[in-house]
Amino acid sequence: MANAQAYKAALEWHLDNGVDEALDNEPAVKSLSPAGRGQSRESGEGEGALQINRKPDISSSPNPLPAGERASFLGRSDARAESEKLAAAASTLEELRETIAAFDGIALKKTATNMVFCDGNPQAPVMLVGEAPGADEDRLGKPFVGVSGQLLDRILKCINLDRKAEDPAQAIYISNILNWRPPGNRTPSPAEIDVSLPFIEKHIALVKPKLLILCGGVSAQALLNTEQSVSRLRGKWHGYKPSSPFLKDVAPITAIATYHPAYLLRTPSQKKAVWQDMLALQTKYLEIGQKT
Repeated sequence: MANAQAYKAALEWHLDNGVDEALDNEPAVKSLSPAGRGQSRESGEGEGALQINRKPDISSSPNPLPAGERASFLGRSDARAESEKLAAAASTLEELRETIAAFDGIALKKTATNMVFCDGNPQAPVMLVGEAPGADEDRLGKPFVGVSGQLLDRILKCINLDRKAEDPAQAIYISNILNWRPPGNRTPSPAEIDVSLPFIEKHIALVKPKLLILCGGVSAQALLNTEQSVSRLRGKWHGYKPSSPFLKDVAPITAIATYHPAYLLRTPSQKKAVWQDMLALQTKYLEIGQKT
């Protein structure tokens, strides 16, 4: 039974990562052979040539792989269940940070340099959630610190919000859907987003912002549980409600979706749309402040 569970978990892991077709009757494991160093990957002559080793014997014990290796083969459903369990147990931001740092159910952890958790003032009434760390964020361990982050800071200052402000009324709190950088700054996979979702939802629940800015398509679609594009979601208000079962009693939070600053760097013509979103945010922020 234990071996069957191990095989099932390994199969789920491969399916989550897009490996859905067998090329041989026997499983194969790719590894770097010391003898192959100095050989080319393309021609087999050069550094990093890949050697194929046939199926290893993993049936000699009930837990054939070490704990660290088994974690990397967690299937999507198992990893999601584990992230929900761990996120539910975290009662403070520091506990949540430590929980995410110790979680091995997402392979991005192995390729990233630093975990990216947050920046800004957690007492701020406005929280911004981006997509995933980039190279600069991965290097410094903070969200939105590269060129797109500099643009974001300028945008926010236009409506009197600053991540460095000590006064909560002028501050903003920032995080991401994913805490680890995807290699090459690629778009996060559905499996990576799904496994990470309980953590960011608990993050939001602990901060208790009055307003949410969902910055970019990954953030907006994941937290609003929709497949609609940012162009269709922006320009209107949404009620964010966490999807994790352990947060079912959390009240909805007013949210606005807008374009990611990295997109604005590639498409400057959309800066006007983001400016309109920020003005709407400022108006809503003043309205909420008058009611409290």
